[in-house]
Amino acid sequence: MTQPPTSTFDTRPTGETVVDDSYTDVIVVGGGNAGLCAALAARQRGARVLVLDAAPVEARGGNSLLATGTLRVSYEGMQDVKRLVPELSDDEMVGMDVGAYSESSYMDDLGRLSDYRLDVDLADQLARSSLPTLLWMARSGVRYTPTYGRQAVQVGGRHRFWGGIVVEVVGGGQGLVDALSDALRSTGGQIAYDMRAADLIEEDGTVTGVVVRDGRWRAMRLHAKSIVIATGGFEANRAWRAQYLGPGWDLARVRGSRFSQGDGIGMALRVGAVPWGHWSGCHASAWDRNAPEFGDEMPAGEFSRHSYPFGIMVNAAGTRFVDEGADFRTYTYARYGGEILNQPHAVAWQVFDQKVSYLLRSEYRSRTVTKVTAVDVNDLVGKLDDIDKEAALATIRSFNQSIDQTRPFDPADKDGRAARGIPVVKSNWAQAIDEPPFEAYAVTCGITFTYGGLRIDNAGAVLDLRARPIRGLFAAGGVVGGLYFGNAPSGSSLVAGSVQGRVAGAQAAEHALGLGPSGDDRGT
Repeated sequence: MTQPPTSTFDTRPTGETVVDDSYTDVIVVGGGNAGLCAALAARQRGARVLVLDAAPVEARGGNSLLATGTLRVSYEGMQDVKRLVPELSDDEMVGMDVGAYSESSYMDDLGRLSDYRLDVDLADQLARSSLPTLLWMARSGVRYTPTYGRQAVQVGGRHRFWGGIVVEVVGGGQGLVDALSDALRSTGGQIAYDMRAADLIEEDGTVTGVVVRDGRWRAMRLHAKSIVIATGGFEANRAWRAQYLGPGWDLARVRGSRFSQGDGIGMALRVGAVPWGHWSGCHASAWDRNAPEFGDEMPAGEFSRHSYPFGIMVNAAGTRFVDEGADFRTYTYARYGGEILNQPHAVAWQVFDQKVSYLLRSEYRSRTVTKVTAVDVNDLVGKLDDIDKEAALATIRSFNQSIDQTRPFDPADKDGRAARGIPVVKSNWAQAIDEPPFEAYAVTCGITFTYGGLRIDNAGAVLDLRARPIRGLFAAGGVVGGLYFGNAPSGSSLVAGSVQGRVAGAQAAEHALGLGPSGDDRGT
């Protein structure tokens, strides 16, 4: 792992207030995937670039550092997968069933999961630009590998990929942040850590800089011809969560960085940006009940609990509360965290038997898991904390008796093997919980990112109430609203940050250098 320097930017001598009169072309506020893509694109256009990361160097990269690195990308078949993973051998390709995931399928998934409330321009840009953007990142040193362990099941000796995701970043979020940071530095771009932005500087209707505070809370004014905001959402801000998401959301665990406080959103709103998107919505999934408050306190991937389609979830009342098999987990997991938060004590138990243990994701075998096991269902339920045990046993019995045994179980497809005639149906992958040993995992709600943010156009410019660009101000990634409403397909947010970052950075550079707009910048 490459260890970056603590800072490549001179923060000047100590003092209460520091006024920095130096200028650069583009300042990118936020050092995650979207911000680094923006900075790299701006640097490739010839602009001088400075990235400000609010976190200290050991926690750099925002939510991106903690991501699994799975990527939802449109592709026409194995030939496109080979372009992304050129080291695949002929034998490996023969052993893969990747199908295709068209741009129209990408758009359909984004629309379907958002009840078609989404910003169509943003969604179209994401679907069309996903593959070209990932190829651009590959040329900058980002490496990909097939998602064997997360989105593939072996059927008939071949790995069958499902859910629209076929590749992930080598090294996950850590590998992504390291590769992009190295690429930026190799071009002469700078990154400054422990630099939290506080406000934008505006002169005559144009954003011309940013007020920042360093790790010792010393203030300074940094000037640039263009500013790109890529600070993520407000998922780590308890007060904003309670205010915008609603009562109880301040109790959710944070899957990502503690530095996602909504700073960039607040700065932009204060200079006239319009709020956009689903401000009472967020991406939240099943998370280990005893996970730490923030994902950056320990390896965050260890706490995900996303294999619920192959079992059942029961709440403290001992009853099921969601259709675990409504769809592939890639299309339901971002919503089910909120469902868990709404249960008594904001907890639930995921229950599995031996028949499906091989299908549980690797996180279920982590050292941090909150788990009970037993060779008898009665003993298993007896070990569960904070649950109505009699009701839970009754729920398991009625579930077992309600399964359509005529349909074969197929973990790689929506098999229609349903459990019906019970208060909450299970539409697919229903199997009786009857083969010991039995396992149960305690889960709560973990929030990943928020859906509300700023409105941008397809050039990444931040828009005001009249849908006019605010001169000198651009945005990308989790700070942008309008792409998700109520739900989000997995693997799309990282790619959206990359696509928007690449465009915003290029356009910010064009504005700073006075070269005029560069167009869609899809590339090849």
